[in-house]
Amino acid sequence: MLEFMRKMTEWILQKEEEAARNCRIPVEEIEKQISIVKEKREKLERECQENIAELDRILGRLESIKNIELIKCAQEEGKSKE
Repeated sequence: MLEFMRKMTEWILQKEEEAARNCRIPVEEIEKQISIVKEKREKLERECQENIAELDRILGRLESIKNIELIKCAQEEGKSKE
C-alpha cells in the first residue's frame, strides 16, 4: 500500500511540475502545499522523538533489570560454590 501511495504522489508531483512549466498553477497553491507538508513533517518529527524517548526509557529499565539479575545470579552462584 505504501508503495502505491509513493507512486501516486510521484505521479501527482510530475503533473504539478508540468503545470508549473506551463504557468498553469498559481504560486500560492504551491506555497500552501509546502506549508501543509512542513506541518506534517514537524508533527511526525515530534511523534518520532517522543517514541524514541519512550523506547530509550524502556531500554534503560530493561538494562537495569538485566544488571540486577546478573548481580543476583553471580551472588547466588558464589554462595552455592561455598
